Amino acid sequence: MKKLTARIDKERLLLALAAPVLAIVAALVVTTVVFLATGKDPFAAFSDMLSYGSASDSQVYILNKATMYYLAGVAVAIGFRMNLFNIGVDGQYRLAAFFAAVLGGALTLPGIVAVPLIILCAMATGAIWAAIAGLLKVVRGVSEVIATIMLNSIATAIIGYLLQPEQLGQLDKAGTLVSTHPLPKSSYFFAFNAGPAGELWGFIVIAALVGVLFWFVLGRTRFGFDLRAVGRSESAAAASGVSVKKMVATSMILSGAVAGLIGMPTLLNDSHQFSNDFPAGVGFTGIAIALLGRNHPVGIALGALLWGFLERTTNHLEFQGYDKEILGVIQGVIVLCVVIAYEVVRRYGLRRQQQRVGAELAAGRLAAGPRQATAPTVKKEVAR
Repeated sequence: MKKLTARIDKERLLLALAAPVLAIVAALVVTTVVFLATGKDPFAAFSDMLSYGSASDSQVYILNKATMYYLAGVAVAIGFRMNLFNIGVDGQYRLAAFFAAVLGGALTLPGIVAVPLIILCAMATGAIWAAIAGLLKVVRGVSEVIATIMLNSIATAIIGYLLQPEQLGQLDKAGTLVSTHPLPKSSYFFAFNAGPAGELWGFIVIAALVGVLFWFVLGRTRFGFDLRAVGRSESAAAASGVSVKKMVATSMILSGAVAGLIGMPTLLNDSHQFSNDFPAGVGFTGIAIALLGRNHPVGIALGALLWGFLERTTNHLEFQGYDKEILGVIQGVIVLCVVIAYEVVRRYGLRRQQQRVGAELAAGRLAAGPRQATAPTVKKEVAR
C-alpha cells in the first residue's frame, strides 16, 4: 500500500512539472516560428531579451510592474476559485484609485494615518463596485460577466465626468494634463533604494502579504473550503449547508477589495496623483496572469514576473527593428500554450488514474474468488 501511495505521489509530481515544461517548450517553438515568419532571427531576439531583462534597472522595472500584475491576478483568481468570472477588475481598480487619489490629495494628516486611510478607501471603493455585480447575480440572476462589463463602462464615465477642472480635477501648468490634486509628500509610500537602477516600490511588501493571506484563507480556513466547494459544485455545497448566494456575494466583494489595491503602487509610489494617463487595462492582464498561475498564489507571482519581463524586453525589441506587435503575439501564444498544456496533462492524468483503478479492480476480483474479472467488467466499474 505504501509503495502504491508513493508511486501515485511521484506521478502527481511529475504531472505537475510536466504541464509548465510542456507549455514553455511549446511557447518557445511557436514564438520561434513567428520570428522566422517575420524574417527575423529568433535566437538573436531571445539573446537580446535575456541580456536586457537581466540588467539591474530592468529587474527593478519588472518587480514594480509585477507588483501591480500580481494584485490583479489575485483579484481575478478569487472569482475563478468560486467559478465566477470577474471581468470588471479593471473598472474596479481605476475607480478605486481615483477616489483614493481624491481623498489623499485632500488630507493634511500625518502619513502614518493618511496612507492607511487611502488604502482603505481604495479597497472599500473596489469592494462596493464589485458588490453591485454580486448582488445582481444573487438577487436577479444577472450574469457577472455582463454586469461587470457594463460596470466597467460606467466607472469610466464616472471618472471622465469627475476628472475635470470644474469638478475634482485640475489642469497642469502646461494645460495638457488633467489630474487630481497631488498627494502631499507625507503620504508617499516607502521605497527601497536600488542605486542607479532606481527605486523598488515598497508596495511589493503589501502584495506579498495579500498573497500569503489569499493562500491561508483559501487553503486553511472553513470559509476557503466553502468557497472552493461552491466553485466545484453549487448543488453539493448547498446540500452540505453552505449558503451559495452568500458565498457568491462575499467572493465578489473580496475580489473587488483586492482589485482596489491594484492602483496603489502607482498612486503611492510613482505618480502620486490620478490623471488621464493612469495605467489602464491592468485588470484584463490579471485574467491572463491568473490563468497562467492556475489561481495559485505562487503560480500567479511567477506569471506576473513573466509578464513584466516580456513587457520590458519586447518593448526594447521594437528599438532593435522588430515589429511592435510582437509583444501581443508572444503574450497570446504563452497563454494559449499554458491553457492547452494543462488540459493535455490533466486528461493524461485522468486516463492514467482510470487505468490504475481498472488494474486494481481486476487484481481484486481475481484474488477474491473464482469468477475472473473480464475487461468489459473492469471498464464498467471504472465508468461507475
